Amino acid sequence: MKYMDRRSFLKTSALASASLSLLPMLGCKSTGVHARVRGANEDIRIAVVGFNGRGRSHIDGFRNLKGVRVVALCDVDQTVLDKGVKEFKDRGENVTGYQDIRKLLENPDIDAVSLATPNHWHALGTIWAAQAGKDVYAEKPASHNIWEGRQAVEAARKYGRIVQTGSQSRSAPGLQEAIAWIRAGNHGKIIRARGLCYKRRASIGKADQPLVVPSSIDFDLWCGPAPKEPVMRKRLHYDWHWVWPSGNGDLGNQGVHQMDIGRWVLGENELAPSSFSIGGRLGYDDDGTTPNTQIVVHAYAKAPLIFEVRGLPTSCTSDQMDKYHGAGIGVVVDCEGGRVVIPSYHSAIVFDKEGKEIKKFDEDGDHFANFIKAVRSRKHTDLNADINDGHLSAALCHTANISYRLGRKLSPDQIREATRNNSEMAEALGRMEEHLAANQVDVKKTPATLGKVLKVDGKKEMFIGDPEASQMLTREYRKPFVVPKKV
Repeated sequence: MKYMDRRSFLKTSALASASLSLLPMLGCKSTGVHARVRGANEDIRIAVVGFNGRGRSHIDGFRNLKGVRVVALCDVDQTVLDKGVKEFKDRGENVTGYQDIRKLLENPDIDAVSLATPNHWHALGTIWAAQAGKDVYAEKPASHNIWEGRQAVEAARKYGRIVQTGSQSRSAPGLQEAIAWIRAGNHGKIIRARGLCYKRRASIGKADQPLVVPSSIDFDLWCGPAPKEPVMRKRLHYDWHWVWPSGNGDLGNQGVHQMDIGRWVLGENELAPSSFSIGGRLGYDDDGTTPNTQIVVHAYAKAPLIFEVRGLPTSCTSDQMDKYHGAGIGVVVDCEGGRVVIPSYHSAIVFDKEGKEIKKFDEDGDHFANFIKAVRSRKHTDLNADINDGHLSAALCHTANISYRLGRKLSPDQIREATRNNSEMAEALGRMEEHLAANQVDVKKTPATLGKVLKVDGKKEMFIGDPEASQMLTREYRKPFVVPKKV
């Protein structure tokens, strides 16, 4: 692969656009951006970015693949980085450590980047890597907002990069077969798909003063595109999921997996024409701002995609979580011939109208291996979860959250009245109220939020006649960590 010097790159690359000005500001040097097929005997050299959590699974997943080497690690926490580098060296494996992704992307000896950073870095990291000539495996959600997700797709296509989203269910033969079976009409017409994220999320507490960020962390890099503000919570790591500048709530955390499966079942490849959400952060008062209880209705024309988030347990006296037709974190598909329950990342159970099990699918797959296959073939169509699929499923989470964030806190009676003509929402709302009552949540004292009904142009990925919602399609990026208007 040919690598250009900085001056040549600036003359020939779209990175020279005024919206980016990336190279002189950030000190990134280009690698070549022209794709080539790597030989079967050539190792694919991987860099893992962000490995204080999910990234460790990325390391293990790629290390276990033949013909793949993890050659670089990157983390903004120097303590985490040093520990990771040491683990490799203790095994006799050479790995280079970076605290700054921009320096990593200058390395011509890296073929692909695996991103497991906080959500607000996913799209920008993908775009920068694509511009630097790297293929990308990016954790879900593919974006922190709708606009930057589409920009990541455009970058992948423009630079001919292979970009896989970490929606690993797409590589499970069990689900591939089950969903093909459903979509072939074997269980009759699909009536609705319902995603479930019933996952315990305890209070993150309330901080009485800003967090003192450890000196080992480059906080400027950690914030990246997000505002650099005092951290008003007790933990920097992981609890970023529950505040809007960096996270998307559990809908965009765990829930995006099930949202993706639901959209896959329905065969929808655009945003829904209408999105509507109800919910709240209920049952405790803490520093989180995202809902721990939420209902979403995406009103697709053929069949709705419904979603439910529950972070509280079955009751205030239990540590168990609710189930809906046997699924807690999963998808339930109602069909004319009965029901299909998808209770895991790789299995599905078919029931007839009487509730009798009549068929089962169950086989897991290797999502990392699928990525490597496409890296070698240079065909993004070989990917099971191409960046465009990742973008669309993440965007469904974003539209729902925008509905919620533009909503109003109302009394239970007002919310019931507002939803009485929406049978899908009304039914889910009744069950949500029962769930909250079992947790002794008084929605008269701590009311839920009735979200705004949003009309969406699915092709243009824009809101119709709603300037307030349209402002939330993107964010104000903190320089120099700016997602470019022209990738």
